[in-house]
Amino acid sequence: MTTFHRLDLFCRVVDNYGDIGICWRLARQLRREHGLAVTLWVDDLASFRRICPEVDTGAASQRLDGVTVRHWAGQDGAYTPADVADIVIEFFAVDIPPGYIEAMAQCEPRPVWFNLEGLTAEEWVEGCHRLTSPHPRLPLTKHFFFPGFTDKTGGLLREAELDVERRSFQSSPTEMAQFLARFGVAPAEMAATKVSLFCYPHAPVSALLDVWRAGEQAVTCLVPEGVAAEAVQAFLGTDATAGASATQGALTLRVLPFVPQPDYDKLLWACDLNFVRGEDSFVRAQWAGKPFVWHIYPQDENLHHKKLRAFLQRYAAGLDALDEFSLRWNGAPTAGEGSGWASLWQAFARQMPAMAARAEAWQTQMLANGDLAANLMGFAATLR
Repeated sequence: MTTFHRLDLFCRVVDNYGDIGICWRLARQLRREHGLAVTLWVDDLASFRRICPEVDTGAASQRLDGVTVRHWAGQDGAYTPADVADIVIEFFAVDIPPGYIEAMAQCEPRPVWFNLEGLTAEEWVEGCHRLTSPHPRLPLTKHFFFPGFTDKTGGLLREAELDVERRSFQSSPTEMAQFLARFGVAPAEMAATKVSLFCYPHAPVSALLDVWRAGEQAVTCLVPEGVAAEAVQAFLGTDATAGASATQGALTLRVLPFVPQPDYDKLLWACDLNFVRGEDSFVRAQWAGKPFVWHIYPQDENLHHKKLRAFLQRYAAGLDALDEFSLRWNGAPTAGEGSGWASLWQAFARQMPAMAARAEAWQTQMLANGDLAANLMGFAATLR
């Protein structure tokens, strides 16, 4: 039986928290559940520190939660075969240092080399998952590994105990209330529709806040510091710093500090509706078992709209209000283009019970595909 001991994961931060969020989760899971000595190479330690406060942004190398974290400061450097891990993962087609690749070619046996791609619901990934890419000059072969939503992909990132932990937390109203109380959420706010809001700056947040403020249903909106800063500041009438809050009409808005990943999971579990963005929080929202709205990372020529529609076709069948709201939230053209945000939200709110039922059924469907880390390690074992 093939045994792997070391794994190196290379991450460049493009979407401030999504890239490092995914890589940090994966690194910890590979260490904890698969017993690997994991080194995470990351170029932006400041973004990393927002989701992991223990990060020392000035350290070239540090040990965090059993994972070695190296500051990936550049492409230069000399490497030997002893520096190379048994499994090498480049996240989202980053270029790993040329010297490291040269050292990989000198290893015997040579390392298993993966390009871990971004998540998409588009059908073409099933044909590209596990495809090979021979190096043009060296005796090395890279394999593409795609996360995804079917059994013909690598599945979604999920720790072994995640579902048990979630269900335990959500079955205890007291525990959920105590968690939210840490951020100043009062009992009356707990009884409202609780919404977590994480999006990119171009989301139509001001319009939605206006609808909630003027609505009949009480809403408690929890926003991480720095998210939708202009809209949040305009609502608060003061700086949108952690701890700031205001109530206007039916809406209470609170600014939360950025929290470590385990606490962000609990935030998603405790809310009735989650607005998420990018890839990492998008996946965690699916494991939360609650209704959610995805703000997808924008791409040139609106290619992200195609990816969004591909996901909605899989997830939102029969949930026309979720489909319409999600497309409009992302600036995509829809059949109901003339609808205002008030009517969009009213239709969405009416359909939330059906969305909650869909969220639970979707989880069962995704669990059947296995988890990304285990699927990746199983495939790696076939390559040696």
